[in-house]
Amino acid sequence: MKRQLQDYMLVTLKGIGMGAADVIPGVSGGTIAFITGIYEELLSSIKNLPVALKVLIASKFNLKLFWKTCNGNFLVSLLLGIGLSIVSLAKLMTYLLENYPIPVWSFFFGLILASVWFVLRDITEWKVPYFISLVLGIVAGYLITVISPSETPDALWFIFLSGAVAICAMILPGISGSFILLLMGKYLYILDALNNLNIIVILTFAAGAIIGIISFSHFLSWLLKNYNFLTVSFLAGIMFGSLNKIWPWKVSVTGTDNLSGEIISFSEKNILPSTYSEMTGFSSLVIYAILMALVGFSIIFIIDMAAAKMKKNQ
Repeated sequence: MKRQLQDYMLVTLKGIGMGAADVIPGVSGGTIAFITGIYEELLSSIKNLPVALKVLIASKFNLKLFWKTCNGNFLVSLLLGIGLSIVSLAKLMTYLLENYPIPVWSFFFGLILASVWFVLRDITEWKVPYFISLVLGIVAGYLITVISPSETPDALWFIFLSGAVAICAMILPGISGSFILLLMGKYLYILDALNNLNIIVILTFAAGAIIGIISFSHFLSWLLKNYNFLTVSFLAGIMFGSLNKIWPWKVSVTGTDNLSGEIISFSEKNILPSTYSEMTGFSSLVIYAILMALVGFSIIFIIDMAAAKMKKNQ
């Protein structure tokens, strides 16, 4: 299908939606790509990148042939939208998380719950292996949130690894890239790097993302093609089990550092809203939390209905 300028502008708008999803720990950029009808083309274009490089060398740097092979117009239009969205939303997310943590985490909680439903609804016939896969995913997701340290290294090798792992969310519906960064303890760190234009960190993260997305695209494509329902149920389980990480009411578990003698935070503990008020002296904002969770839950359904209407019109 030959695209016109307005078609590529629409692709950019879809990229903006994917970028917004990747900034918010709850909605998968891959899910947005899936429900807006560009998922298969995105996966195919990523898989063709190594082939395009071989074509470029074999054709003695015929840029036109290279661009056509890698579907360059589509990828650039999409990446433009993703980049614009991530940069513009980074400061906003940092501000909201610092000043309104309970409503924001409640919003994320609702988003993730709805995303679990969205992923699981594609399983048309439930069999025992799918239930087992779902349960294993729930256990794995919970264990990840429990055993993951509250702080992880800021070394460039870990930033590179974070980029490589998180980028899989772009080509795998179900898990948000920013959610993966949350589990790896690097969500706020990467947001801060974007806000302050820390070029070294941004380039290192981007390099990891590029290597990761090329390396995993073939494997993920094969996995979804041959074991689709098993993979989808496991991913949904991970998301559900990992809700432990997104629980809005938390208190820091502190202790004394053996070397410096300073009181430091070792981890966070989930507590009930009433206990939160007693321990901190601050309002638990239960009503606001419930409303924001409902808003987050509703957004997934609104996106889904809009995508269905768009497909019907087409």
